[in-house]
Amino acid sequence: MKKLGFVTPWFGEKIPGGAEMELRGLVEHLFQAGVELEVLTTCVKDFYSDWSKNYHKPGIDYVNRIPVRRFKARKRNKPLFDSINIKLMNQMPITPEEEEIFEREMVNSPDLYQYMREHKEDYALFIFIPYMFGTTYYGCQIAPEKSVLIPCFHDESYVYMEIFKAAFSKVAGVIYHAQPEYDLINGIYDMHSVKQAVLGEGVYTELTCNAQQAQEKFQLQAPFLLYAGRKDVGKNIYTLITYFTEYKHRKKNDLQLVLIGGGQVEIPESVKDDVIDLGYVDIQDKYDITAAATALCQPSKNESFSLVIMESWLCGRPVIVNDACKVTKHFAKTSNGGFYFSNYFEFEAIVDYYLKHPDESAIIGQQGRKFVLENFAWDVIVKRYMGFFKNLE
Repeated sequence: MKKLGFVTPWFGEKIPGGAEMELRGLVEHLFQAGVELEVLTTCVKDFYSDWSKNYHKPGIDYVNRIPVRRFKARKRNKPLFDSINIKLMNQMPITPEEEEIFEREMVNSPDLYQYMREHKEDYALFIFIPYMFGTTYYGCQIAPEKSVLIPCFHDESYVYMEIFKAAFSKVAGVIYHAQPEYDLINGIYDMHSVKQAVLGEGVYTELTCNAQQAQEKFQLQAPFLLYAGRKDVGKNIYTLITYFTEYKHRKKNDLQLVLIGGGQVEIPESVKDDVIDLGYVDIQDKYDITAAATALCQPSKNESFSLVIMESWLCGRPVIVNDACKVTKHFAKTSNGGFYFSNYFEFEAIVDYYLKHPDESAIIGQQGRKFVLENFAWDVIVKRYMGFFKNLE
């Protein structure tokens, strides 16, 4: 097999984000398995930086021995992009011309696209992640017959854009993280000529955790729910805070809510003493805190996978997920590793059950752990992905 080219808008050792972490893990494990590969990306630092600013130098770089080709990003019209993006974020219709502007003023690199055109015969496949960015939209049209998407789709306004329907229905293959992601896209796009597979996402399963250590280090003596991830409206964190506030008002018990991850959130005065925001913590502390939790709550409505759910299960803890998120609900039902809520009273009932039935809660967590080990351990994922790539040669 010729080498694989993984195309992504930015790449680095410590870049946050689900797709970014997934790609790092995937290329590192494929590389360790002897697969020849490269990452093709821009010089932009990360999602949170200026997409017109070239932070890295162009040329060959190495990240954990992985060869990375970096190309200069083009200057973009951010105000014009933002004016269209705000419409999409608010479920407002946009014109075909605005769709084209949206992608043109995304993160893009003409130098990257020129390199791909000139060197496409050097690569067996180009693999693109995630779907929304210019590097994927324009890149997959250079050699669609050898283009594979790992799109990280979820049900949001961007998925319904006509330019994506046209471009992504012509690629060679698409890899999905979960069956609901496959079902969603096959109800929107014409994928009859595309090879598709639900392969999942790799998870580091060798983690260790020490609940007592977290309890002592962070003074977490009361039972608590855990939220782990970016604290913003898009992750539906205010639903969790609202429900927790109502729970405390009704129950008046000692339950607390622990938040870890970046971002800021407003906490009602009535529960400020019961909400502990630890911000960023190192990875071992994250595992230890997870192991000490009564349960992890993932309130997001839009997920294509959810690493924090898998980590909770690996730490033996059950989860609470949103009924509106088809992917996390699917995982909870399939694994018997947690429950899902569609309103406050269902949330309350789940929390009460976990608090009153610690032994059963531990069993639920272990069922989730078994599910992760059988489906998302890296040796399982590498085998699945390599089989998929070889079938496309």
